Amino acid sequence: MQLQNSTAIITGGASGLGEATVRSFVESGANVVILDLNEAAGEALQAEFFDKIIFIKADVSSEVDVQNAVDLALETFGSIQIVVNCAGIAPALKIVGKADGIYGPHSLDLFEKTIKTNLIGTFNVMRLAAFAMDKNAPNDEGERGVIINTASVAAYDGQMGQVAYAASKGAIVSMTLPVARDLAKSGIRVMAIAPGLFETPLMLGLPEEARISLGQQIPFPSRLGRPSEYALLAKSIVENPMLNGEVIRLDGAIRMSPR
Repeated sequence: MQLQNSTAIITGGASGLGEATVRSFVESGANVVILDLNEAAGEALQAEFFDKIIFIKADVSSEVDVQNAVDLALETFGSIQIVVNCAGIAPALKIVGKADGIYGPHSLDLFEKTIKTNLIGTFNVMRLAAFAMDKNAPNDEGERGVIINTASVAAYDGQMGQVAYAASKGAIVSMTLPVARDLAKSGIRVMAIAPGLFETPLMLGLPEEARISLGQQIPFPSRLGRPSEYALLAKSIVENPMLNGEVIRLDGAIRMSPR
């Protein structure tokens, strides 16, 4: 799949990994529809690339919001070839511990919110975008679309306080292959990227002690990943037709410690 003249839906595209992917794709000739709740940042990107980007304030777990975004993408650009799901939250809370100074069990509401945003939101965007992609004419490789989801190394090496986040990302890992198999006859590829420690707003949600500890664990390169490196991998996945049904760790060889 070529980015030139393609249309991509990128969730969480107003900042972090999503923003870097938006910029990379636009520079490669793609049209981009950004779904994000950060209205100010999304509108700033739209103003910067006014002829190539549409920003839509949307909750990815809302069927109405996502369907409206898919419909607008089709009305504006004619078709959708690519989805990159980057929207997500990363709360830090132990299953039994202190929250706001009160000792007790993990908040059920917070667990449900994490699953709703990270997992249900990803699935919601996938299913509605795939239905639109299914109507595309295949390219020379027989491809109609490419879907890239964002998992995390926490899916494999979840740390203390990451139970909700790890559960949501582990589910994204687990559904990569079955969704790829579901969509194989339609010529729609499905991949996931599992980033390690990256310079994103999500990192700011962790306690400082945790961020310092995490930063010391990366074997090489011994630094936080750059969002542009995530975008580079996403671009490679789009352009390589043999990549399908797999999760790629992008983590500098890190294997997370318990804390």
